Amino acid sequence: MKNILVPTDFSDQAEIALKVAAQLARKFDGEIFLLHMLELPLQLIDPIGGGSQNIPEAIFFMKLAHQRFSKIMREPYLDGIKVHETVEFHRAFDGIMEIGKEKKCDLIVMGSHGASGFQEMFIGSNTEKVVRHSEIPVLVIKNEIPDFKVSNFVFATDANEDHKHVLKKAIKFAKTIDAKLHLLFVNTPNDFMTSEEATKRINDFAKDSNSGNYQVHIYNDISVEKGILNFAKKMDAGLLGIGTHGRKGIAHFFNGSISEDLVNHANRPVVTFKI
Repeated sequence: MKNILVPTDFSDQAEIALKVAAQLARKFDGEIFLLHMLELPLQLIDPIGGGSQNIPEAIFFMKLAHQRFSKIMREPYLDGIKVHETVEFHRAFDGIMEIGKEKKCDLIVMGSHGASGFQEMFIGSNTEKVVRHSEIPVLVIKNEIPDFKVSNFVFATDANEDHKHVLKKAIKFAKTIDAKLHLLFVNTPNDFMTSEEATKRINDFAKDSNSGNYQVHIYNDISVEKGILNFAKKMDAGLLGIGTHGRKGIAHFFNGSISEDLVNHANRPVVTFKI
């Protein structure tokens, strides 16, 4: 976890994410790429299009962003950490994706307003797009976490054979942060399996993972969402993990049975991996 991307709009929620990123960067001797996207009207940044008279306005916004960066860089929690400040004129989602690839980032850390949902997350719906489409794991932070140490990491799965590569990503992430991985399969009345069937399915799914540092759980509940949240509470999980289907989005995770409400309602950090 050497390169960590933190998009920011300088909000409190973005700073909460930055604080966690700083802890990870310090632990793994990594670097932070702190990114602010200036979504300006085209005429402000495209003199060819006839907006050259407005270039000073674009420069003003750029300078203002760097002033905010300077203030953040003086925060004690960033002492000793290499932070690259970047201001880009892009649509936020496109810029985040481009910079993540360009800087070969291992993780994107983003802030959220918590239960208010994606509609209220900073950079608006762009955070939802990042979670949905990013090839890089995305860690969503909702609350202040003075000491980001995860003992129990719950990774929820439908044990689909086609998603084994996602399990490998979760196992790798758990090893990196030195957390115990709990592989969770939620059994529901609408898609009921006997305990024997469910156990066989998830054991078959996990058998080629080449890692013994995980524990398999079958949990019964009225819905997959409630099962994940209730099991996480029971285990006092420090982190939840889920897979995302790209264009289909989180709403189609588990073949459509899990909506974005899982991320919105989980009062815990959530990390997502691209399926």
